[in-house]
Amino acid sequence: MTTPRLLQKYRKEAIPAMQKEFNIANVMAVPKVEKVVVNIGIGRVAKDEKITEKIAKDLTVISGQKPVFRKAKKSISGFKSREGMKVGVSVTLRGKRMYDFMDRLISIALPRSKDFRGIETGNFDKNGNLNLGIKESSIFPEITYETLKDIFSLEVTVVTTAKDRQRGIALLRLMGFPIKTH
Repeated sequence: MTTPRLLQKYRKEAIPAMQKEFNIANVMAVPKVEKVVVNIGIGRVAKDEKITEKIAKDLTVISGQKPVFRKAKKSISGFKSREGMKVGVSVTLRGKRMYDFMDRLISIALPRSKDFRGIETGNFDKNGNLNLGIKESSIFPEITYETLKDIFSLEVTVVTTAKDRQRGIALLRLMGFPIKTH
């Protein structure tokens, strides 16, 4: 089994650079990517079973893992949702699949998106996790234009073990994420 390209980059380039930049003596204390969560809200099309199954199938193709349907925890009349109704589809990636997904995201998908100029540093929370909204699922090469009838947006969360924002930004920048420098 081959090691993912992004994992090799993390081990060879990111770890030594992070140790030097933040003066970290122990290799195990260097921040790393813990998991990637891909989430799609299906609130407006939740009643149409065909479309929800198509979205779940497309997410399976994009992530390489079967997604889980998320249900509403309580009823909200303004959103026309009832408790227990399907409101989202999500998948949590770890290990090899996570590194493969991140590699495709930063080397193929993000450069293909319209008017993409880099990831804003405002997309990072205080714990160094990246939250990224993607407007069109069609930027992923796995989605073919023949099956492209329902374009959906998705949210990608990259969860890191970084203790603060600066370390999270530095880690993902060293791994190859196109983060803007202000």
